[in-house]
Amino acid sequence: MKMTFRKRCLTLVAGSLMMAAPAFAVEKAASVDELMKLINSAKINESKEHKQREAEFLKAQSSQQAILAQAKATMSNEEARSDQLEKTFDENDLQIEALRKQLDERLGSLKELFGHLTSTAGDVRANLNQSIVSAQIPGRTDFLDGLIAKMSSDTKLPSLAEIERLWAEMSREMVESGKVVKFPATVVKADGEQAEQEVVRIGVFNLVSDGAYLDYSAKNGIISELARQPAGTAGAAALQGASEGFTAVGIDPSGPSGGNLLKALIDTPTLVEKWHQGGLVGYIITGVGVIGLLLALWRFLVLAGISSKVSSQLKNTNAPNENNPLGRVLKVGKDNASMDAESLELKLHEAVLKERPAIEAGLNLLKIIAMVAPLLGLLGTVTGMIVTFQQITIFGAGDPKAMAGGISQALVTTVEGLCVAIPVVLLHTLINGRAQHVLHVLEEQSAGIIAENAEG
Repeated sequence: MKMTFRKRCLTLVAGSLMMAAPAFAVEKAASVDELMKLINSAKINESKEHKQREAEFLKAQSSQQAILAQAKATMSNEEARSDQLEKTFDENDLQIEALRKQLDERLGSLKELFGHLTSTAGDVRANLNQSIVSAQIPGRTDFLDGLIAKMSSDTKLPSLAEIERLWAEMSREMVESGKVVKFPATVVKADGEQAEQEVVRIGVFNLVSDGAYLDYSAKNGIISELARQPAGTAGAAALQGASEGFTAVGIDPSGPSGGNLLKALIDTPTLVEKWHQGGLVGYIITGVGVIGLLLALWRFLVLAGISSKVSSQLKNTNAPNENNPLGRVLKVGKDNASMDAESLELKLHEAVLKERPAIEAGLNLLKIIAMVAPLLGLLGTVTGMIVTFQQITIFGAGDPKAMAGGISQALVTTVEGLCVAIPVVLLHTLINGRAQHVLHVLEEQSAGIIAENAEG
């Protein structure tokens, strides 16, 4: 039993050693003495390994100390270099300030001159970039870019040759503004096709070719034909075909760039385009106006014929003709001449009342059209304003031009309504006057017949 317990203890100790030091090879011990030898051997090995690790750590530590010392030395050198550079910078700054002061003293009044020269060069570059002369003479502003860059620095001054060239370009622009010149160029047609053709430059105002006005884009140097041409382009075609003398042609005097007034004129909608802007309400107003005009024309012709027949009947009242209202009224008076005055008056009044509807036909409809047309125009304006304010709500009011365009379109229906109402009112007044004149003749003759009957 004692041996068994002892063996168990040795087994537990051996297992603990295997778990605690797995890196060492543990041999199988037959006795406690062998086990103690193995334990001592393991301790010796561990001690050797720990000493080796300590040696490696000390070696690495000394290496890191050397690196740290080197880094500190480098930092010290760079700090010294930084101090030296700062000192040099301050000295250079003082030297530059002194040189600038010396330059200002030597320049004197020329400094103001060069300032004006820089401003002038900038203005000339802007004008030349926008001028249509650059369509014929490209690349005129290349040297101006370098000149402006040179004069913008504090250390460089323009040469006399550069100043003279600036003056020459200004003079050339003034000379070219009074010339009419022909030159070949690539023109982009309205359909997008490119064509090599002869272009006529009218000073600094317009470019024309093949009877059409052209547009010059200073940004990319493209000459393109205007999508819409102004009315009366015959002068442009005549100018291109002329070789001498004077030719009447329309130009755009809006400035060196040209085209502003011409584009505004082209963008102005025509009468038909304005009519289409009225939309559905505008079409309804137009239809109502056409009906009113046709009705007024028809009634005018009818009343003109009736007035002519009544005038003829007035010349011969003794022979009434039933082809006119007056003849029919006279016949009633002639057929009832034996009646007393009161009965005859009733008969004649009845005859006049029968003629009144035919004479006044269509007048009430004309009056209604004259009143309804402005109301329809107001309806179209209100609906258009609603659409405009909805767009402002969605897209904002940042573009006054778009907002003004929407309001302008909304007011088109009001204009259309007034254009219908005003002539219809005038026509109604004219036709109603003719109708009342005929009725007045009928009533006058009826009163005369009654008076004759009463006297008889």
